[in-house]
Parts: sequence; structure tokens; C-alpha cells
Amino acid sequence: MAYCKNCGNQIDDRAVICPRCGVSQENKPVDNGGFGWGVLGCCLPIVGLILFLVWKDTKPKSAKAAGIGALVSVGLGVLYYLLIIAIGIGASSF
Repeated sequence: MAYCKNCGNQIDDRAVICPRCGVSQENKPVDNGGFGWGVLGCCLPIVGLILFLVWKDTKPKSAKAAGIGALVSVGLGVLYYLLIIAIGIGASSF
């Protein structure tokens, strides 16, 4: 026999909800939308994209953090290359 996660009442091992308090007994993934996932997505944009696609339905906050990190990284990369091109064009005109 198992015990309810909310009230501690003894319930059947296969019970989905507690018959006493009505609380679901299913394990839900923790979704805190951590800053670390955004940093990982920024450092490795392909990983951020993959995490976004995998977690978008089950962990929306964490998926958003990883996706935003990946977008920031790609945006900074584009700005970097545009700056390098502008400097190269400017230097060649002297």
C-alpha cells in the first residue's frame, strides 16, 4: 500500500487520486524555468533549441529559458559578424 502525498492516508498503489482529499498522486516534472537553462542555451544554442523543442509541452518555463538563451546567442553572433563586416569595409576605404 502507498500513502497520499498530501494527507498521508493509506491508498492503493495504483491510485491516481486520493479518495480522501482528492489530490493527484502523479509525479509532475519540476518546472522552475531556471537561469541555468538560459545560460546553457546561450553558450550552446543548438542545445537550447533542442531543449526548447523537447520541453515545450511538459516544462514550458524551462523550455522558454533555454529557447531565449539560444536566440540571444544567435542574435549576438549575427551582430558580431555585422560589426566585423562594417569594420572591414570601413578599414578598406582608407
